[in-house]
Amino acid sequence: MADSTEPDIFDRIRESCAAVATQSTHVTIDESRVAVFADRLDLDLPPNDPGQEPVGRPESTAAFVMSLDAINFGSGYFPYLQKRPGMSGYHTVAASLRDHVADTGAITPAKLADLTVDDVAAIFDQILDGGPAHELMELFTTALHDLAAFVEQRADGTFLSVIEAAGGSAATLVEMLDEMPFYHDVHSHPAGEVLLYKRAQITAQDLAVVFDHAGPGRFDDLDRVTMFADNLVPHVLRVNEILEFSPALVARIEAVEDIPIGSVAEVEIRACGLHAVELLAAEVRSRGRRITTAALDNVLWNTGARAEYKAIPRHRSRCVFY
Repeated sequence: MADSTEPDIFDRIRESCAAVATQSTHVTIDESRVAVFADRLDLDLPPNDPGQEPVGRPESTAAFVMSLDAINFGSGYFPYLQKRPGMSGYHTVAASLRDHVADTGAITPAKLADLTVDDVAAIFDQILDGGPAHELMELFTTALHDLAAFVEQRADGTFLSVIEAAGGSAATLVEMLDEMPFYHDVHSHPAGEVLLYKRAQITAQDLAVVFDHAGPGRFDDLDRVTMFADNLVPHVLRVNEILEFSPALVARIEAVEDIPIGSVAEVEIRACGLHAVELLAAEVRSRGRRITTAALDNVLWNTGARAEYKAIPRHRSRCVFY
């Protein structure tokens, strides 16, 4: 576990995003809108995440959650994904992986290591035609192979041993997962190095929820986790006028132009979104509501599933981070 006298990974994420917010040129935060949004935000919105439901025994559940979070990306590819009726891209992926486990048994590192692109395409019911969905299946295959090797190198080669090695520290788990390239969610900006770590952080949160914050789900510093910087929560903040995008950036988004990962505009969307959620969390807590930033992110993410948010284009980036 990190030395408590030194800034932990969560301090560094927050500090780097706050720095971006002070120098952002494409995205600005209207702090006057934070309290207004807090007034109408439904904090009791029920969760709707198939990745946070148990799958058999603890090892099988841990394997499912960590495997799903290893491929919890591709929103920039989702317009091209063959989705299940009535499901979003994420829910299609999560439901497909859950069905695969039900059909073939618990996920193991050996099974992940043996997967081919054809196997992965079959699991997620995608056609390998050389298009964007094909590219996503290739990225999924690499991510799952990386996870297999990562788990095999830990203790007894089980998913539970990886969690145990984190010692009840979400910060430690984030730093461990950062050993895999697709988890290294760190980018450059004129304000300096920007740390976001969306998928590494959400892994700790998902494990905590699925195990009811006990045993493998006990993380003593879970309250330190930040918002999970993606393209949906910033969109919710933009629709509610907390985030303001430059006219040029809005035009690119409305034209469904890919906003390249690591570009100044893309980093600012996610970093300013993260900082804005910190402001929103502080506002909510000032009203006497005890809520973690991670739980607030979940509320915002589920809010974004509503029709009025889906009717407005949000930014897309083809990447492995969200």
